[in-house]
Amino acid sequence: MAKNDLITGSIWDEYSNQVIRRMDNPTYQGEITEEKAKELGGKLIVADFGAESCGDAVRLYWCVDENTDKILDSRFKSFGCGTAIASSDAMAELCIGKTVDEAVRITNIDVEKALRDTPDVPAVPPQKMHCSVMAYDVIKKAASTYKGVDMESFEEEFIVCECARVSLATLQEVIKINDLKTVEEVTDYTKAGAFCKSCIKPGGHEEKEMYLVDILENTRKEMDHDKMKVAADASAAGESSFDKMTIVQRIKLIDEILDTDIRPMLMMDGGNMEIIDIKENMPHYDIYIRYLGACSGCASGDTGTLYAIESVLKQKLDENIRVLPI
Repeated sequence: MAKNDLITGSIWDEYSNQVIRRMDNPTYQGEITEEKAKELGGKLIVADFGAESCGDAVRLYWCVDENTDKILDSRFKSFGCGTAIASSDAMAELCIGKTVDEAVRITNIDVEKALRDTPDVPAVPPQKMHCSVMAYDVIKKAASTYKGVDMESFEEEFIVCECARVSLATLQEVIKINDLKTVEEVTDYTKAGAFCKSCIKPGGHEEKEMYLVDILENTRKEMDHDKMKVAADASAAGESSFDKMTIVQRIKLIDEILDTDIRPMLMMDGGNMEIIDIKENMPHYDIYIRYLGACSGCASGDTGTLYAIESVLKQKLDENIRVLPI
């Protein structure tokens, strides 16, 4: 059925032509037998994965060259909805010609993007994004079978939002750096919760171990605790607040915060920064910094990186702080 034949304005308009074509006529549906694998000169791998939340299941077949770990052929059988069939078809196609290690790096976002008609228009409505997640999971299952390891060994971080592949560590970092206060802001910044919405709060499409509402609440509590600790440390040093400190005390305190929250991020990319001066330009405290290493001359030094530095210092020290690179 062609998309143009469907009723305008219906739910079907949210599916790409590519999805509809693969629903009706999948290219890679089928199986690889032991005999076929031998003909191709590879090892047969068969992996099954099912989504308990919707009852869909997919079986993935690989023929792998054991000398190069390259996937010579890939086929699937899907027991589920049309979107699951389309996602599995795209997934099987993406696997062919890649090594097993390269295939593991195929994400559900890659599968969804492969189904788009145009790069900027999603291929499926948000509530069906979980179908591409299942395609991603069965790849990990096939790779774990081939390598003789657990599926979990391919996951380096705890993933909160399966649809957008957003980790817990990323969410916590983005909330802190940008001082986010609502779930809507978290979604805008990270895309977590933008698709099936199951990870936002309990009662969604499927049950999750962790939800955005709880992560936001706990991270905000941690931020408040850190702010209170900074104030307590200042008080212990004989000062009641940032505005009462000497310039030496201010620089020392700022350096401690930068060492904890900012410099590790910069140093990962071969950069660093130093404080040049602090001037009172009331009601503002202007902190002049110099970028070092790879950060020197980087375009984000005047945009994203600068905003992150300023946000952390405002949150932990004083909301009137401004950071100025020189």
